[in-house]
Amino acid sequence: MFTYFTDRDGKFQLCALAESAFDPLARTTKFMLTEEAHHMFVGESGVSRVIQRTCQAMNELKTDDPAKLRAAGVIDLPTIQRYLNFHFSVTIDLFGADQSSNAAIFYSSGLKGRFEEGKRSDDHVLKGHSYKVLDVQNGMLVEKEVPMLNALNEVLRDDYIKDSVGGVERWNKVIEKAGIPFRLKVPHKAFHRQIGTLAGVKVSPDGRHVSDHEWNAKVEEWLPTDVDRAYVASLMGRVVEPGKFANWIAPPVMGINRQPVDFEYVRFN
Repeated sequence: MFTYFTDRDGKFQLCALAESAFDPLARTTKFMLTEEAHHMFVGESGVSRVIQRTCQAMNELKTDDPAKLRAAGVIDLPTIQRYLNFHFSVTIDLFGADQSSNAAIFYSSGLKGRFEEGKRSDDHVLKGHSYKVLDVQNGMLVEKEVPMLNALNEVLRDDYIKDSVGGVERWNKVIEKAGIPFRLKVPHKAFHRQIGTLAGVKVSPDGRHVSDHEWNAKVEEWLPTDVDRAYVASLMGRVVEPGKFANWIAPPVMGINRQPVDFEYVRFN
């Protein structure tokens, strides 16, 4: 989850810096973007294999009971959803405040651009342009228009969110293929935020502004608990025999560089 979501933040920050007028900086990002692509592959394929193994166990045991699945040594889908909620929400905070004068200065001075700046059809100066950001008024989430130059963190965050949803839908294909009626969902972008206007605002994963009482009653359904973390940690046993894999993750389709899955990558002699 970390490499899928948080390294994707690195991708978008680097893509913004790749538009820099300072050429040595822009060129350097190309090498780092190659590394981030590998990290994101590890995240997407890794979570996919965890889901695949869980679905296999669900079909073998004919159950969706988290307790029975944990007894079988796999990670139940509701727990995967809670980890998804956590990593997505803490990662979108990394883009910074929804309104930022620093973002405007960096952009106007040519230090940073937007994601895929060259594909945008506006004037690239953005004076007089606006963008919608979220606010809370009378206990309701509302959109308001602000100068786009001050909302560039939010522009990048929204681009990131669109990109993140694609991989989650591919994870859902794995669940769908297994014939299981469950869907993973990216939570609302106001959920569990600690940065900017939405910091500390209690919002459910489906985008409802909720009371402190409802948040406290349901937070253990929405975010990983100490029990979840202890269970996942308990699974982290050492498996080093070629061709063998931990019980909670499915084998890969093929090995690295198309080597056999049981290839002896590391030799201890």
